[in-house]
Amino acid sequence: MGDPKKPRKKWEGPGHPWIKERLEAELKIMGTYGLRNKRELRIAETFIRKTRHQARSLMALPEPERSEASKSLLDRLYRLGLISKDSDLDDILGLTSENVLERRLQTIVFKKGLANTIYQARQLIAHGHIAIGGRRVTSPGYIVPRNEEDKISYPPGDRIGEIIRGKETSD
Repeated sequence: MGDPKKPRKKWEGPGHPWIKERLEAELKIMGTYGLRNKRELRIAETFIRKTRHQARSLMALPEPERSEASKSLLDRLYRLGLISKDSDLDDILGLTSENVLERRLQTIVFKKGLANTIYQARQLIAHGHIAIGGRRVTSPGYIVPRNEEDKISYPPGDRIGEIIRGKETSD
């Protein structure tokens, strides 16, 4: 079973990590999405890799079994906001790590305008100034489901929104 203090690793490293083009592309992605380290990028890549593997395995099944099993995978990815409602297994194979990074709480807070920069979004989340449905979330890497996306706001009674928008009054 394992030690509860040592959780299972959520990511796998690349097969050959020292390819110059890969390193440059990773740095660009890290800057775009405000990632703290490459581990956060590897988590997204591993999630996509496992999801695509599931889709390829389902495509190898006969049609009656495929339709049942693929429905649950498609529904899960739709709830996460990674695919549209009328997608099929081929659309899953076209997913990239950027699709997952777009669904992170940090990115959505920045895109909704609750923070001025992607780095400020990370700081607001880590310090507990962002809530989903009134519940504070302190993990910038939280993958926001489609049904929670419109519930993202500042917590009730928190003045940080006024401060960020520059409407702070002198007391």
